[in-house]
Amino acid sequence: MFKKMASEALGLSDIGKIIDPQDFDKTDSDDYVMHEDGEKIYFLIKTKADEYCFTNLAIIHVDGESAMSSKRTLRRFPYSQHTISNVVLETAGKIDLDIELAFAVGTLPFKIDVQKQQANRLTDLYKSLLRIAESTHENEIIINMANDSLNKAVTILQNSRVGEVALGDEYSKLTDFGFTWMTSVRNQYHVKDFGDVFEKYINN
Repeated sequence: MFKKMASEALGLSDIGKIIDPQDFDKTDSDDYVMHEDGEKIYFLIKTKADEYCFTNLAIIHVDGESAMSSKRTLRRFPYSQHTISNVVLETAGKIDLDIELAFAVGTLPFKIDVQKQQANRLTDLYKSLLRIAESTHENEIIINMANDSLNKAVTILQNSRVGEVALGDEYSKLTDFGFTWMTSVRNQYHVKDFGDVFEKYINN
């Protein structure tokens, strides 16, 4: 009941409104943020039917079937599992009342309309998502290069002319080294927390 009253007090319409940090706790999304694990909300857009919550770890979409329905569907998209791509910002014309931010989460497309007066703040989110998309893409290239390098090393070892016993020992050592190396590469380049990106671009 309190959150419904708070939603009405925020003056929301079908066009999304960017929620101020002091009002994050008045939204449904806040209930699903993993505060216990250090998750933090950096950006939140709310319409009468939906909420789009951007944290350092994931995008949380509270999907309302309609403005008249109380039923909600919660979807959580961790950045470590769902790649952000195709980030596009459509600015408003003279007669437009809203601007549009579009992006894809994995294969799922999103389009969010926001009040024209909040264009500057939406630009901050656009920059953040764009940087996350670029960073994830670059890191994926590095991980693939590391994997290719390891595969080439294995191929060279298999083609070398050494005794079966020596080959077995070397292969075992290479396997252990490869697992340790790839684990290290993944820990460094498979980013789960993008709080530093949001801290850089989101100006609350």
